[in-house]
Amino acid sequence: MFYDDLHGLLRTAVIGLSAYVVLVVFLRISGRRTLSKMNAFDFVVTISLGSVLATLLLSKNVTLANGALAFALLIFLQFTVTWFSVRVPLVKKIVTGKPVMLLHEGEVLREALLKARVTDNEIRAAVRSSGIPSIKAVKAVILETDGSFSVVPYAKETDYSALEGVVHLGDN
Repeated sequence: MFYDDLHGLLRTAVIGLSAYVVLVVFLRISGRRTLSKMNAFDFVVTISLGSVLATLLLSKNVTLANGALAFALLIFLQFTVTWFSVRVPLVKKIVTGKPVMLLHEGEVLREALLKARVTDNEIRAAVRSSGIPSIKAVKAVILETDGSFSVVPYAKETDYSALEGVVHLGDN
């Protein structure tokens, strides 16, 4: 229950170290995009990598080669999907979705908040985090595809082109 044998502990240590090295090498080879802020697909890949690592560490039926292949497959799939999402707009829309405007010109967009499952308090916290003391001083608050908030303050002489492509008031 607490301790079976030294061989099992030694195997876990050796496989754990080896799997960790393999995973770090594969992630470094795959590029920065694999380690960037996560959208839903990236989150699934990250959870899957953790699951493979845990299975590799704790299951005597899974070899290091099996685990390395699973790591490579998941990272290859993530690379492939991101490659296509950069080149094919439909794939990007499916994988990442679109950012959603939650506050526009100082007014909270109630329907957008409900749909995004975001509270007024979260909007105020995002505004405060941006160093802005008043919601009325904010042009827009956007829920980004990675779950973070972007706060766009009013600015003099600007076209607000950064708001292009943001879903606003039911646009899809």
